[in-house]
Amino acid sequence: MNPIYDYAGKVAFVTGAASGMGLATAKAFAAAGAAVALVDAKGDAVAKAASELEASGARVLAITCDVSDEAQVKAAVERTVADLGGLDMAFNNAGIQSGATELADVAMADYDRMLGINLRGVFACMKFQLVQMKRQGSGAIVNCSSLGGFVGVPGRSAYHAAKHGIHGASKSAALEYAAQGIRINVVAPGIMDTPMVADMKKAEAGVIEDMMRDVPIKRLGEADEVAAAVLWLCSPGASFVVGHMLAVDGGYVAR
Repeated sequence: MNPIYDYAGKVAFVTGAASGMGLATAKAFAAAGAAVALVDAKGDAVAKAASELEASGARVLAITCDVSDEAQVKAAVERTVADLGGLDMAFNNAGIQSGATELADVAMADYDRMLGINLRGVFACMKFQLVQMKRQGSGAIVNCSSLGGFVGVPGRSAYHAAKHGIHGASKSAALEYAAQGIRINVVAPGIMDTPMVADMKKAEAGVIEDMMRDVPIKRLGEADEVAAAVLWLCSPGASFVVGHMLAVDGGYVAR
């Protein structure tokens, strides 16, 4: 195994781990030797994912958690530390998407739910992960944004507000904790071959095809490609990378 990805003896915490990029990243951490807490609001699905990983020899923990609920996040992090022995790496990936809606027509309840999961959830995860990482004097956190953290897209104001917020919160936190041995960065996926994008394609005819015209690499991204970026950002190979927004988007935001 390449020593840069040797995570034997390390503990990783992954939200949105029942499917898509979260599950791919949990599998990648486990393959690199880490113990992994798989965290997701879908209890049955995350238990199934964890069971399959455990059957392959990985040391895993399945946790049902709504990341918009601060108490549940606190409990999830504390259970990870208690059951797996620490917390070295985190991928705060849980998020939702909604249908395209002009800002004046967005229901505030929908806006609150979007920010509650996509931004408050990331903030709460960092808050409690940092408690443990400060105690240890080390750690790496990667927050999941999207190309929506760099650009605007009509009809997506609530989603992009959350993703821009992740960038701001992550950069500020990165400055606060870099000298304490904790690195915080962001991965910003583009248009990926994931269940979320599949749902968008079903609900909104032509939306993915329209967006794909602006992807220079001319294909969807793969969940494993995001997982590879997360593992690198958590690795010693990225030891001087702090407060960075890494686009994994096939060139979309480089246009």
